[in-house]
Amino acid sequence: MQLDFFKYQGTGNDFIIIDNRAKTFKREELQLVAQLCDRRFGIGADGLMLLQNAQGYDFEMVYYNSDGRESSMCGNGGRCIVEFARILGLVKEKAFFLATDGEHEALVKPGFISLRMNNVSKVEMGASYAFLNTGSPHYVAFVNDIEHYNVFEKGREIRYNDRFSAEGTNVNFVEKHYNDLFVRTYERGVENETYSCGTGVTAAALVASLKNVATADDYCDIKTLGGKLQVKFKKHHDNSFTDIWLEGPATFVYRGEVNI
Repeated sequence: MQLDFFKYQGTGNDFIIIDNRAKTFKREELQLVAQLCDRRFGIGADGLMLLQNAQGYDFEMVYYNSDGRESSMCGNGGRCIVEFARILGLVKEKAFFLATDGEHEALVKPGFISLRMNNVSKVEMGASYAFLNTGSPHYVAFVNDIEHYNVFEKGREIRYNDRFSAEGTNVNFVEKHYNDLFVRTYERGVENETYSCGTGVTAAALVASLKNVATADDYCDIKTLGGKLQVKFKKHHDNSFTDIWLEGPATFVYRGEVNI
């Protein structure tokens, strides 16, 4: 059987997207997802998304990590699938869709998507780390000399420690530069560093705000290996956050067919 697919990337975080409104792709085909995401034996991607019909919404987003497991929210993936929906003619200037962590709204410009993330009511602040959920769980640590930091080794060590090994966590290393935060992320499910992580840079921006090192009171400019993003937010006196938006490019790469 031939499967049509579309390749998108958001600041280097790359995805296979399938228009699954006809339900031709079965959600339980986990081995196939891993095969398609394999960079040597498949198409290659950090994850795979299905765009499906959902009553009361423009579409539903179903997200898989590259290991084949259906996963939690992906911020860059959410922005890319909104751009895909725009190309399909499903949305215009706004999108309203369903994901694993609930409803999401997006403001749409060609190639540039502003995605509303879920509110964050609690951030665990440790002596050398922070832990929070921005649609996916994130461990955030500020480090020095991030360009030469061993993200794979240190991230894997934290992801598989006694606390996180069962469910896993994404691990974000952050360094404050003059005009922005430089964020590098080890992603669970990919089990490697990715060029960018949308929920990860969101987590880093909120923690930076709590540490008073964000770019401004209500936003933070982010640099990743794959490009630049911005996170906007409202911080409240109880250190909770609402009105959180992840903004940046979402780019079509190519369309193809694969035999499955």
